Amino acid sequence: MEEQEIDRDEEIEESEIETPAEPPEEVAEVEFPVTLVDALGDEVVIEEEPQAIVSMVPSTTEIAYELGLADKMVGVSDYDNYPEETADVEKIGGQEFNVEKVISLEPDLVISHESGISTWETGLQQLRDAGITVYVVNNETSFEEVYDSITVIGQATGATDEANALVTEMQVQVDSITEQAEAVEDPKTVFVEVGSEPDIYTTGSGTFIDEMLSMINAENMAGDQEGWVSMDPEAIVSGNPDVIVTTEGGYNPEAVEQIKQRGGFSEITAVKEDAVYNIDSDAVTRSGPRLTVGLLELAEAVYPEVFSE
Repeated sequence: MEEQEIDRDEEIEESEIETPAEPPEEVAEVEFPVTLVDALGDEVVIEEEPQAIVSMVPSTTEIAYELGLADKMVGVSDYDNYPEETADVEKIGGQEFNVEKVISLEPDLVISHESGISTWETGLQQLRDAGITVYVVNNETSFEEVYDSITVIGQATGATDEANALVTEMQVQVDSITEQAEAVEDPKTVFVEVGSEPDIYTTGSGTFIDEMLSMINAENMAGDQEGWVSMDPEAIVSGNPDVIVTTEGGYNPEAVEQIKQRGGFSEITAVKEDAVYNIDSDAVTRSGPRLTVGLLELAEAVYPEVFSE
């Protein structure tokens, strides 16, 4: 199981956090034509500011909407569920997209993603052959890489000012949360469950959730492993986490109770102290603007005494 954008089809109000932060180095306003190098190492020339855009994954769609490009979106993936306006936009498919559908939408720009390139490579070439400009965004596994993706999408679409502002806003929010986390005196061990069928899955190093736990001064019980990994229930009991977090509640309302009722789990500190929580899956795994929302929600679950006052 991989932390791939195309595999997520599974959302919290943005908290108002106002803390001064050093602004990022801003990208100068782009004048078209603009040439960018994408995730495949290809030089992509965008002749004019795009007026019709297709986004192939939810994360780039969320970035586009945050950059004020809603009126230019003519196609999104079947997995897009945020913001609500995406429900009214033409759907172009999911893990396998409809090439003919995309061509019929006559986009100036298709924003693809490295996570799906093994499946989409042939279809993307068909789009290029049809004269459509395709830009493939890099995989992201950290906040910094998400900032980079926001910046490059801003360059590709003529929304550089909006991209700079969004990155600054996210950095301000992250700084505020990490500063609050400095008040934590006894770091907690956390097990984050991102899947339970057929096996229990969690996230180790090199994932957004691992980075988030580090940011809030908590220890990832699976931090010594890499990527998305399966975890034996006995290993979870043996690890005895202080807090258990599930991301399945959005599509399984019984997720928290099911965890508590597993054999042997009654001996885990998190279960004994009723510290089993559900948080929004998309906000902690989707490489877009809502990562800061997910970071705060995770912080409030793990350290309510610090973040819920």
